[in-house]
Amino acid sequence: MSPSENGRVSARRELVEAQIYEQATRLFAERGFAGTSLQDIADAMGMTRPALYYYVRNKDQLLAQLVTEITEGPADAAAEIADSDAGATEKLRRLVHLIASRQAHHAARFRLVIRSESELPPDLASAHETAKRRVLDGFARVVDQGIRSGEFRPRPVRTTALALIGMCNWIAWWFHPGGSQSAEEVAEQMADMAVTLVAQPPDRAPQSPRADDPAAALDLLRQDLDYLERIISSSLPSKD
Repeated sequence: MSPSENGRVSARRELVEAQIYEQATRLFAERGFAGTSLQDIADAMGMTRPALYYYVRNKDQLLAQLVTEITEGPADAAAEIADSDAGATEKLRRLVHLIASRQAHHAARFRLVIRSESELPPDLASAHETAKRRVLDGFARVVDQGIRSGEFRPRPVRTTALALIGMCNWIAWWFHPGGSQSAEEVAEQMADMAVTLVAQPPDRAPQSPRADDPAAALDLLRQDLDYLERIISSSLPSKD
């Protein structure tokens, strides 16, 4: 077989595998992983079950591919962003944009993974949980960096990280392709919103990074108390 013929065969195989993957995802979402058989997938593809075996060994392979795509990819990217030399604000913007964009583009697949968590084989479930923890770790490290540098308001790191991730994940339930906003527009807005939610008010931003010591933490706390007092005072009715 010539190189050009090999290329055409490879391209056709990739196309068929992608179609099988899409049909399997749809059926898993409709019937659940346990309620979907390889014969169901073969029927949806309009091929025989033996022909389907040429492309996939079993439905576990399809589910593993789906989980890997949805969880491993973001976990690797989150670690890369957290380890970069950028400032915390830029890192957070990139992290949220990344996760929000993926949720908007792959909403059905993400929902399916969440609904199938209890059905995952033990080794795949373990890999899935590890990937989720890596994403959380990436967000937590960026939030912690931002608090230490004074870019972000001092808040519980893990709670803040979970809130930001939850904000991104919820996109998979409300975003609809072809709506009034594109996936890119939603990702940009979510990134801006995330930064706004955690950023220090401009009049309180430090001129230089803070040292990692208890005195710095106390100073940040005093700033928050002062800021809260100003808000309360401004909201109280005048005595005149």
